[in-house]
Amino acid sequence: MRALVLESFGKLAVADLDEPSADADEVKVRIIATGICGSDLHGYSGANGRRAPGQVMGHETVGVVSAVGPDVTRDDISPGTIVTVNPVVIPREGIEEFTGREQHHPEKWVLGVAQEVVSAFAEYIVVPERNVVPLPYTMPVLFGALVEPLAVAVNAVRRAGITKDDAVLVLGGGPIGQSVILALQMAGVERILVTEVLPERRDLLTALGATVINPTAEPVNEAVRRILGRPADAAIDAVGASPTVNDALSSIKLGGRVCLVGMGQTELTIDAFSVSTAERSIVGSFTYANSDFQAAADWLAGAPGKAALLISRTVDMDGADDAFRSLEEHPTSGKVLVVLTPSLVAEGVIAERNEVLT
Repeated sequence: MRALVLESFGKLAVADLDEPSADADEVKVRIIATGICGSDLHGYSGANGRRAPGQVMGHETVGVVSAVGPDVTRDDISPGTIVTVNPVVIPREGIEEFTGREQHHPEKWVLGVAQEVVSAFAEYIVVPERNVVPLPYTMPVLFGALVEPLAVAVNAVRRAGITKDDAVLVLGGGPIGQSVILALQMAGVERILVTEVLPERRDLLTALGATVINPTAEPVNEAVRRILGRPADAAIDAVGASPTVNDALSSIKLGGRVCLVGMGQTELTIDAFSVSTAERSIVGSFTYANSDFQAAADWLAGAPGKAALLISRTVDMDGADDAFRSLEEHPTSGKVLVVLTPSLVAEGVIAERNEVLT
């Protein structure tokens, strides 16, 4: 099978690898498309220290079941089923204890991060059956690659304790910030503000239903007060840098909450007094619980039109290295997907589902 191997930092190469087989309770998935995540870009450059040369990355994915292992007992997955994959894998014996907080299991591993596992920038992967999430026939197939980033956002909204009556500030309008907007709307939030420096993203964010703030034009905290007439109730930082965290803290009410989901910097410098004297809270958010992932899949299963705005373009495997390099230098407005098996359309596996891959 063909796979995108991180040949060296700053270089992806298409390589031929052995095709895996499904053992025991595993499911073999033929990958249709996989999204390029910001963490993949950091892995590509070597910036985050969590990827290594020789690795096959990728975790935001959609595919079709190719085969199931002999111990697979689920009746909702069989060859031909369109699925996405929850990348957070925990030991089977920990399922009951960590239900609702699977991401907290100390022995978890994450598809696309675990260096020894061939992940979703390959034509085939094998994963435990419990991590496979079927998708309905009526759902545009590429939306399956949006489930994982939306699940990240659903978890962040939950971690921030946001209610439908809150006015929320989102820091950063990239792919995760865009998913946060959708997750807030899933939660019934109507007053959503988002900061974004790139002009090409601001129109997309407006189309998603958010009020956009240009942080280069006026201080964020002043813009929030101008728009709302008061501070925001909560903020979600989808950038994760010192300036954005401090913008979040200065833009929310006394006793307000900031959720840090972006990981732009490994170390932050913050205004500690704005936390302690104003009794503001900062909480972290990383990946998601299984319930968050399923909630994201269920919402996207309704084929919401706004979700299509999150996909900027698709590339094939041969164009993936150029896409990674381009995204490092010039971020797009939304998500770039690598289509690994476009022939699935011609074979009729997903024919008539949508026209995105044609």
